[in-house]
Parts: sequence; structure tokens; C-alpha cells
Amino acid sequence: MFSSYSRTLGSQFRRFQSTLVIAEHNNEALNPITQNAITAAKKLGGDISVLVAGTKCGPASASLAKAGGLSKVIVAENEAFKGFTAESLTPLIISAQKQFGFTHIIAGATAFGKALLPRVAAKLDVSPVSDVISIKSPDTFVRTIYAGNAIQTLTASDGIKVLTIRGTNFEPASLEGGSTTTENISSDGCATDLSTFISQELSKSDRPSLTSAKAIVSGGRGLKSGDNFKLLYDLADKLNAAVGASRAAVDAGYVPNDMQIGQTGKIVAPDLYIAVGISGAIQHLAGMKDSKTIIAINKDPEAPIFQVADYGLVADLFKAVPELTGKL
Repeated sequence: MFSSYSRTLGSQFRRFQSTLVIAEHNNEALNPITQNAITAAKKLGGDISVLVAGTKCGPASASLAKAGGLSKVIVAENEAFKGFTAESLTPLIISAQKQFGFTHIIAGATAFGKALLPRVAAKLDVSPVSDVISIKSPDTFVRTIYAGNAIQTLTASDGIKVLTIRGTNFEPASLEGGSTTTENISSDGCATDLSTFISQELSKSDRPSLTSAKAIVSGGRGLKSGDNFKLLYDLADKLNAAVGASRAAVDAGYVPNDMQIGQTGKIVAPDLYIAVGISGAIQHLAGMKDSKTIIAINKDPEAPIFQVADYGLVADLFKAVPELTGKL
């Protein structure tokens, strides 16, 4: 009797739940993390809405309208959202939560989500739950702590749960087969002088992006200079791979910081990850150890990277990498 009552109560609770997913996009196209966030929302149960806020975000909202399993796509267009600053988006999200009574708010654990949702949580006076890798129930979540060296399961008691999720742990939701209603929402009061978007410079490359690449070749301090990263570019071109770097290589000025992989960089989980001249500090491992196959090339047999590698080659990278490239 009790277990039957508990199941009935649980199903009723899920029916009253509603989740708001914050879409990440550039007005024209969605960032893939949005699809991962939708999958995470589906694991919570209840209604799912997606908020698309931007300047001319019609194409992005149209893509989401084709996704299955959504109750509505909420659209807000305003010049205040130019640059997608947290200061302008926060009042919009707070307003949407008050209007629709969302019990959960989700975004990806990207630079965008990590800047935005802690501010939203503070305004709602709740504790955000970051870097969620699994959802056990609507109020119980699993996340990584201590740079991925420990896994924590926690129960959130706040009435509104604010979550950032790791995209690498949730399959992307399909953007086909659905026909979701689009609803406009007022964006009055979102303009702010707390911050102003000036400009951005985006690096362009013919190679896949780090967060979506199936294969990644990554270099560390062992490459000794930025010029030597050409060894990795040549190898990556053979594999149709993206090129990343450890924080040590970025801090040394070898490559720009948008190539950084790790706790304070991008989190990746490709099918193949080749670590070249990377010692394997825990901060770097936190960003790549979910990769399906890890290959390490390092001349130091005691390098920590070998502890997580599926295949390890103790060799001089300046000889091994050109030889490997030549055989592909």
C-alpha cells in the first residue's frame, strides 16, 4: 500500500514540474550544448520549455520548434541581449520563472551558463548545482568535485533548482520530428548599464570545434614553443581532428586560450584523444578523461597522463609525432 501511494505521489509531483532550458546560440544557430541540456531536462520529467533570447533569433527558435518532447519555445528579442550578457538575461529569466512557475532552470556548464546561472540563482535566493553529470530524481543530482577527482550525489531542498549540466554526459536531443508552439515573452526592463557588449573576436578554423570534434590532438608544455604546434596541426589534418592544449601551453603563450582543455577550459569527450607532451595535471584530466580512447605520448614514463591513457607511448614527441603522421 505504501509503495503504491509513494509511486502515485511521485507521478503527481512530476506532473506539476516544469523545466526551463536556457538556449545557447548565436541567433542563427544553436550551440550543441542546448540539445544536451534538453536531454537532461527530459530526465527530470514534467513539462519542458526552452528560452531563446537574442536580437534576431528567429532561425535558432525555429530549429528548436522542430524538437520533440517540448511544451513550448519562449522567444524574447531585444537589442539589450546583444552579446548575451548575464546582466541583461538574468531579469528576463527571473520574469519567465515568475510568469510560468518553473521548478527547474537548466543551462550547459559552458562559459555562458557558468556566468549566467549563478547570478540567476542569487536573484532567486537558491543554491545553484553546477557540473551535473547525472540526474537521479527531480531533486537528486550527481556532479563532479575536486577537479573531477570525486563524485558527489546531493539532494537539493530549494523550491527552484538551478542546474548547469556537463554536455559530455548527456546525449544530444534530436531536433526533428516535433512541432512545438512558439510564444513571445516581454523583455521590458532587461536593458542595463551594468555591463555593455563592445565586440568579440572569434577564431576561424577549417578544423572541427573542440566541443564537437570526434577526435582531438592536444599539446602541452613539452612542445616547447608555439611553432612546434605545427606538428599537431599536421597530425590533426590527417585525422580530421581538432587541436587543443593544456593550460601550461596556453599560459606559456604557445597557443590562444580558446584552445585550452581542462577544469578552467573546455570539457571534451571525443572518441579519440591524443595527448602529446602533456604531463597530466588533475586540472587537465578533469576536462578530457571521459574521452572514449586516450593515447598519450610523453618521454617521461612517470607522467600522470599514463594513468588514464588506454595506450601510452614513452618516446620523444619530436620523433614520434612526425612518424605517426607519415604513416597515416
